This record gives sequence, structure tokens and C-alpha cells, in this order.
Amino acid sequence: MAAQAVKVPGKAWVVVAAGTVVNLCLGILYAWSVWSKALVFDSPDKDMVLKMAGQPMESLNAGWAYLTNAQAATPFSLAVVIFALFMIPGGRIHDKFGPKFGAIVGGLCLAAGCIIAGLMKSYAGLIIGFGILGGIGMGIGYAAPTPAALKWFGPHKRGLIAGLVVGGYGGAAIYIGPLGKWLIINYGITGSFVGLGIFFAAVICLAAQFLSWPPEGYIPPGAAVAASAKKTAATTGKDWTPGEMMKTWQFYALVILFIGSTQSGLLIIANAAGILKSAASGIPFFAANAWILVSYGGLVNASGRVGTGMYSDKIGRDKAYTINCMVSALCLAAMPAVIKSQNLVLLFIVVGVAYWQYGGGLSLLPSYTADFFGAKNLGVNYGLVFLGWGFGFFMARVAGSIKDITGSLDLAFYISAGILVAMVILSRLTKKPVPRS
Repeated sequence: MAAQAVKVPGKAWVVVAAGTVVNLCLGILYAWSVWSKALVFDSPDKDMVLKMAGQPMESLNAGWAYLTNAQAATPFSLAVVIFALFMIPGGRIHDKFGPKFGAIVGGLCLAAGCIIAGLMKSYAGLIIGFGILGGIGMGIGYAAPTPAALKWFGPHKRGLIAGLVVGGYGGAAIYIGPLGKWLIINYGITGSFVGLGIFFAAVICLAAQFLSWPPEGYIPPGAAVAASAKKTAATTGKDWTPGEMMKTWQFYALVILFIGSTQSGLLIIANAAGILKSAASGIPFFAANAWILVSYGGLVNASGRVGTGMYSDKIGRDKAYTINCMVSALCLAAMPAVIKSQNLVLLFIVVGVAYWQYGGGLSLLPSYTADFFGAKNLGVNYGLVFLGWGFGFFMARVAGSIKDITGSLDLAFYISAGILVAMVILSRLTKKPVPRS
């Protein structure tokens, strides 16, 4: 019988670091508003935006044509859906061939998608390259790092480890936001996509070499404190197969909880640059550098994943989920008034809370899945739960249509806040499944 490890080996932390680096590339999704802003005609007049849709751009972006807000949101929304769907085959690839192979396949797909999107210079190219191929790469690549890292650690550290690894994905916007803006200004939309595609391929293929599973028979060390027993009790003590998991109501509850925490975050992420531009219309510097809110959001998004993971290990997943969603609901409901007030301090606070809640959901749900259904089949099991993240895309697409019709995102903010309140109730009712004897 295998003995429990005395302490986590150094290799485990190498896997965590490598997984974080992989996600730092895959997270281009969170900087999409930088490209969305460049693709939509720069005017507060919605009629002018619609009138210019389809008209050719000039200078560095010759060959491109302007899009409507709804069109600009579509590649992003499609990438989210494809991402979520390919987490399932990505999980199977991880469970069968290992995390290194999955990360490389995902990274090359994303890189190819960025390059195709740039070279085609069209709406169709954005759909095919960023939306479809990029989404495939994100799904397959993202399925590798977190399950691999979690296999090295016990239940008492799942929240922290999941937060660290997925924090890379959220933190990607910190550097991709300003880098993407700089590339667009100096090399055009095409140059930005092609340059980042080449960069992503090189970095992911290198970082993937350090992803690995624990050796056969490895048992993670337990907590060094008395709280270990309590946290271990939060798990079922059984490794559920995907088929067994899908027969429980808790699986569907986790999917819905994922939808709820995701929809509000994607609403903000897809419109971050435009939100700052509206709120800072009287401050030329911020209006011209809306990427600042994108990068700030990436920092808070990443921090929310690590921070939420840490306190969820201490107070429980359900309490952490409740705190995050309730505070975020209040901030989203206040968002229209904050934007109209043009108070940038308040804007950064309420947007920061929304990003924190969203990031926190992405560390809570893999931890929830491992706690409820075990770590053995986590690649596929979390891939199935992750479908909820993909379904959360609807709010970004609905918000784009609302803005085209009404000229503002106010109604979308109110709807999103209401959904978060409903999710709090569900989270308090969702408890771990009991295996049949």
C-alpha cells in the first residue's frame, strides 16, 4: 500500500508554475475588449456606429471593415462557447495522454487561430480564427494545467492551488491589454494577432514540458493543522466516473452556479474598454487609454482566483461563493449610476468587485468538483462542469444587442445582478452528494 507523502515535492510547485504560464497565454480572451474597441467605429452615436458598419478602415488597418457592437461581441461569445465545449475532449486528452500533450495541442490551436484571424482581415476570419479555432485551443489547453496541479495536493489546499493556476488565465489581461493596444497602434490589427500567435506558440510549447502527473501510488500529504479533518470531510471520499457524476443533481447545480458567476464577469470583460471610455468622457487620458481598465481587471481577476481559493479553503466553498456574489450583485446594480457620475474611483471599485467575483468562481468550481466527485477523473468531470462557464456567454451577447438598441448597458447590469442573487440561494442549498453503498 502506498504511503502518504510527508510533504509536497518541489516538482509539484513546478507544475503549478508551468500551468500558470500556460494560462497566461490562453487568457487572451480577457483582453478582447481592446480589439473590440478597435473594430467598432469610434463614436458615442449609436446611429453612426451602425452606419459605419461594413465601411473600410484606413492606414495600418487597410483591408479591415468596421463592425457593430453586436458583431464585435460575437467572436468573443463564440470563443467562450467553443472553449467550454472543448474542455470535455480536452479533459479526456489530459486523462489519457497527459497534461503536456494537451497543453501543446491547445497552444498550437490558439496560435493558429490568432494568425488566421489576423491574416484574413475580415469578420469571417475573426469568427473562424479567434472564435472557433481559438476557442478550441483555449478549451483543450485550459483542461490540462489545473487537474494536473490539483493531483499533487490534498483537499485542504485545493482552493489555493486552483486559484494560483487559473490566476494565470485571469492575469493574462494585465499584459495582453497594453501589449495588444501597442501592437494595434504600431502594427495594426493584423500585426497584433499574428505577433501574439507566434509568441503564444513558443511560450506554451516550452512551459508544457514541465507539466506532469504525480507518480503512480502517490498520496498527497494531509494538512498540518486540525482543520484538515474538517476539510477532508467536505469531500465524498469517492472518485466518481463522469457517468456517475451526471446522475447526481449536484452536478447540474454546479453547472448552474458556474453560469451564474460567469455571466456577470463576461459582461464586464467584454465591455471593459467601452465602460471606461463612457465614464471618462471628460478625461481625455483615460478615454484614450481604456486598456487601463482591462489590465486592472486582469490583475483583480487573477487576485480574486487566488484570494477566493485561499478563504474558501478556510470557510467553505458555499460561504465564499455567497460572499462574492452578494457583493458583486450590489456593485452591478450600482454600475449605471457610477458610470453616469463619472467618478473613476467608484468605477474602479465596482468593476474590481465584479472581476474578483468572476475570478473567484473559476477557482471555486474546480475545487467544488474535486471535493464533490474526487480527483481521479477530474479532467473530464471538471470539463463537464465547465460547460456552465460556456453557457454564461449569453450575457455578453445580450448586452451587445441591448447597447445597439438602447445606447447603454444599464438593463444588462440590472439583469446580471438579479441572476447573482438567485445563485446565492442555490449555493446555500447545494451540498456534497452521498455515494450509494
